Formats: sequence, structure tokens, C-alpha cells
Amino acid sequence: MQRPPLFERDGFIYWKNRFKTHVKSKDLDLWHVITDDDFSPIQNNPETKKDEVVPFHKQNDDLKKKLAKNNEAKMVIYNALPRKEYERIFMCQIAKEIWDTLIITHQGNNQVKANKIDLLVQQYEQFMIPEEESIDNAFAKFNTIITSLKALDEGFSSKNCVRKFLRALHPKWRAKVTAIEESKNLTTLPLDELIGNLKVYEEVIKKDFETVKGKKEQSRSLALKVKKKVSDEDSSSSDSEDEEYVI
Repeated sequence: MQRPPLFERDGFIYWKNRFKTHVKSKDLDLWHVITDDDFSPIQNNPETKKDEVVPFHKQNDDLKKKLAKNNEAKMVIYNALPRKEYERIFMCQIAKEIWDTLIITHQGNNQVKANKIDLLVQQYEQFMIPEEESIDNAFAKFNTIITSLKALDEGFSSKNCVRKFLRALHPKWRAKVTAIEESKNLTTLPLDELIGNLKVYEEVIKKDFETVKGKKEQSRSLALKVKKKVSDEDSSSSDSEDEEYVI
């Protein structure tokens, strides 16, 4: 719990969200320093009525604690980075500069971010579920799209995601989709609950299919036995006739 998540270049968005959660759970002031700016030693002088830099020997304990957050914020980032990444940012003076450098390097600038969002939105809008794909696999792909959008500060409402997933299902699900639309309030239905509902129905379909398949195989096996029996009887009858003919 004390060490931040180790940096992942290939999964930067995943790492960024875990790192953010770790820092905010540890100290909200640290996250402020990382994303906004260092705390400043400038305070308003009651005598001159002006903002002035407070010399170290005149800083009170509260101000010193705040200023210490600046170095703590840098250290928490350093502790998450491998040496190669540290070499990329070691010239940065403040935590925000380090953080911005990592974002631009591994996530891209605003234009790159916008392009990524456009691509993910396109994937979201074109998302369809093939007939034979399981709900688990389909949801894993769908969830990757929506969580990637959220990581880029973009996303769709829960209601939109629920409706989109229902529309993406293969027509074989039409009866179940209609039943859900009639029995559930899609405005408040959580996506997780929808997936759970669909998985239960998927198991029912699977069991029904296996039952029908088993009956068909049983009937086919019985038919083959009957056919073989008839064939054996015909063969036996033919042999008897041949024997009579010989006599």
C-alpha cells in the first residue's frame, strides 16, 4: 500500500489511473501538486499588505508542511518509474512538469488525445456482437472501449452503454432484449446487472441446446440401430433363401 504502482509503458492509461488512485488515497494534497502546481512560499504580509516570499526561518509549521508536499509529490512519481523513464524527466523541476512530460510522451498531446478519442468513439458506435460470441467475451471487448474513453476524460452515460450493448446483440437475442426493455427501466439499469441477466439467459440457451442436441443424437443412434437390425435381418433372410435354392 505504501509503494505506488510500478510504471507500465505498454499499459500507460491503466497505470495512470492506478497511480492517480494510489496518490489520492494517500494524500489529496500530493495529487494537487502533481496536477496543478507546487505549493508556494508566498504569503500575504499583513504589514505591507502585499504577497511576499516567506524566508525559511520565518515559515511556520503549517507552511513548511505544505512546502514539503512539493518534494513528496516528486518522490512518489520517482518511486513508480524505472531508470529509463527517470532519465527522461530528471531535468524537470516540479512534480507537475514531470507528470505533464509523462502524459505527453506516452499518451500524446491534445491533438493525439483527440484522435484516440475519435477512434474509440468510432469503435463504440460500430460495436457489434457476432452470433457465436459469448457474453463474457463481448463485454470484455466493450468494457475495454468504454474504460479507455473514461481514461481519456471522455465517455458515455451508463444508460447509453446499456442501450448500445442491447442494440449490439445478435438478432437471436431479440426476444430476450424485448423482455428486458419491457421489464426493466433502462434509464437506471446498471450495465453490470444487464450483463449478469444476459449471462443467466445464455446458460439457459446453452442447456436447452445441449438437451435438444442430446435428444437428436439419441434419436440418430436409435435409428442407426434399427437400420442395422433391419439390414441384419435382410441379410439373414437372403442367406436362408440362398440355402434353399442350393438344395
